Amino acid sequence: MIEIDGLQKRYGDKRALDGVSFAVRPGEMFGFVGANGAGKTTTMRILMGVLEADSGQVCWNGGPLTFAGRRRFGYMPEERGLYQKMKVAEQVEYFGRLNGLSAAAARSATADLLERLSLTGRAGDEVGALSLGNQQRVQLAVALVHGPEALVLDEPFSGLDPIAVDALVEVLAERCRAGVPVLFSSHQLDLVERLCDSVGIISAGRMVATGTVEELRAREGRGVLRVVVRDTAPGWAAGLPGTVTEKGDEVLVADVAGDGQDVLRAAAAAGRVEHFGWERPSLTDIFREAVA
Repeated sequence: MIEIDGLQKRYGDKRALDGVSFAVRPGEMFGFVGANGAGKTTTMRILMGVLEADSGQVCWNGGPLTFAGRRRFGYMPEERGLYQKMKVAEQVEYFGRLNGLSAAAARSATADLLERLSLTGRAGDEVGALSLGNQQRVQLAVALVHGPEALVLDEPFSGLDPIAVDALVEVLAERCRAGVPVLFSSHQLDLVERLCDSVGIISAGRMVATGTVEELRAREGRGVLRVVVRDTAPGWAAGLPGTVTEKGDEVLVADVAGDGQDVLRAAAAAGRVEHFGWERPSLTDIFREAVA
């Protein structure tokens, strides 16, 4: 269990973090989302001991997170920390050895990860000769090579093509199934919505929402009623209850009282109803509402 409790951080007059708190349970994938400058990277750097908080604490399995505990973490920083002149396989093995693996174990883990991340054919290439997307894959392999007990990944999917994203998702899902807590930040909200057990939204250094996507949706209410009616005259929806937005044959009705049957009856009287149903808010909708 990773627990972040009441983190405060200032840079001069700027308050970067203002009481940030959340937890990542064993085997949970936690998506940490927010606009640029919201405090995601600062939180992760404090978690990994790169920065020191003004107050608050980071706990691991019920006690304060120590230097020894952080050595059992896998960390991927926002900025790549790779040696550009080293060959790919040598690079990953080197970091495996730094994290305590034997030479044989480091070679074995490296070979497995390079295959999983489609880098086997580039094992003998210098890192600096790779595309940015492939360098991102190497950085991920470095974070994973020593079989960490927890993962903290800052924008791990940035620059990856869909095939590489799928490969990484499978690796992370495998680690979660083994009980590893995974914390990652991302601006790709559709990906976070698809992958994560829980989500935390940070804005201007404060946590404005945490919970599962379903819990966050429930706080937003039922969403918007979407109705598509064909073969009808424009303006049929003008008298509907609620807030109405018309887009050709499509009508969106927000703030609907009751179960919406009045809307359905009006639509059926107006023409041929092709679609009638509630559109639940996406994580993007929830994020916009939370940070507004």
